Amino acid sequence: MIFFPAIDLKQGQCVRLVHGDMDQATVFNDSPAAQAKIFADAGCTWLHMVDLDGAFAGKPENADAVTAVLDAVDIDVQLGGGIRDMQTIENWLARGLKRVILGTAAVRDPDLVRQACKAFPGQVAIGIDAKDGFVAVQGWAEATTIEAIELAKQFQDAGAAALIHTDIGRDGAMQGPNLDATLALADAVDIPVILSGGVSSMQDLETALAQGAGKLEGVISGRAVYEGRIDPTEAVALLREAA
Repeated sequence: MIFFPAIDLKQGQCVRLVHGDMDQATVFNDSPAAQAKIFADAGCTWLHMVDLDGAFAGKPENADAVTAVLDAVDIDVQLGGGIRDMQTIENWLARGLKRVILGTAAVRDPDLVRQACKAFPGQVAIGIDAKDGFVAVQGWAEATTIEAIELAKQFQDAGAAALIHTDIGRDGAMQGPNLDATLALADAVDIPVILSGGVSSMQDLETALAQGAGKLEGVISGRAVYEGRIDPTEAVALLREAA
C-alpha cells in the first residue's frame, strides 16, 4: 500500500483547505518544491498534488510550481485540478508527471476520460470527490446528483490506473477518513482505489491497513503530515506491509 503525502497548490504556495473551502486556506510552505524534497527525503515514493486554482478555473494555474516540483524530486507524482482536455493531459505527462487525475471531466466529459485511459495506459486516475455520497465537481464548488459508486462503475472497463475517493466532509477536518464509503467503492469496481480525506493519525493508517489490505492501493494525507500527527517515514514503512 502506498502512502501519498499531499501538496495542494494555491497561488504558488503549498496550502491545506478545510472541506475544500478556498477561504479556509493555511499556508504550510512557500516553496512546494522544497516541501516535495522533504517528502522525498522521508522515503516517500509518490506525491499527490492538486492545483486548487486550476480546479476552479478549469485550466492549469500553478504550472510553474508543479514544474519546479518535478525538477526537484525523482519520485512519482500524480496531479489533479484543471485537467479537462487531451492537450493538457499530454502536456503534463510530457513534463514528467506519472499520472494525471481527472475529476470534473469524469462527470462532464466521460468520453475524454476513456480516450485518455486508452491513449495513456496506467497514467490516468479518476478523482471521485463526494459529499454525503454524491459527487461534487469544479473544485468541489458544484454538487451533482450522481452517486460516487454509480460514477465509478461507468469507468469499470475504461482502463483507469486508479480511483481516488475523497470524502469532502472529512477533508482537512482532522476527524478521520470515511473508510466505509471508500471500501464500498473498492468492492464495487475492479479499479485500484486510493483513500483520501480526513486521514489524521497513525491510527487511521493502521485501520486502513487492517481493513483495506488487498482492496486499497494507497492512502493520501495532507494536513496531518504538516501538523506532525503523521510522520511520513513511519507512514511509508507501515503501509509497505500491505505490499
